[in-house]
Amino acid sequence: MLGHLVDVYLDAHADDGPRYTAERYEQQLAAHMPRQGWTVVTASIGDGLVGYIYGFPLDADTRWWEGIEGPVPDGFTEENGRRTFGVAELLVRRAWQRRGIARALHDELLSDRREERATLLVRPDNAAAQHAYDSWGWQMAGRLRPTRHDAPLFDVRTKSIVPSIA
Repeated sequence: MLGHLVDVYLDAHADDGPRYTAERYEQQLAAHMPRQGWTVVTASIGDGLVGYIYGFPLDADTRWWEGIEGPVPDGFTEENGRRTFGVAELLVRRAWQRRGIARALHDELLSDRREERATLLVRPDNAAAQHAYDSWGWQMAGRLRPTRHDAPLFDVRTKSIVPSIA
């Protein structure tokens, strides 16, 4: 499945510059997939993967918040493995965008989460994603520049999750 995930990533980011490489993304997936609670939801048309979303709960020793800029409320970055679900990627092939697939993936992934909130990072210049996250109830929480070399600046978004009652 790894090759299919990378193919969708490269297609979705085809116009986003040289930072979006198969090698870098394979490294990201190798770091994310083994995490406790890693979850992926996929969308396929026929035999072809057209999109997916994945994430994982943030552990107490998470590096997710490293590089956060500006004031955030006391305790905002404190994690325990049950407080926050980090949405790491939401990707849809360019030919299948703007058809409701991203929203369906998003809703499915978050529908049975048990964490208090979810978070994600989105580039400030990604107007389509920013608009979608606004309409899906995500709130701006600040800015973050990951500590890795040449990392871009991201907007930090959060969304409260209402756990389903079992």
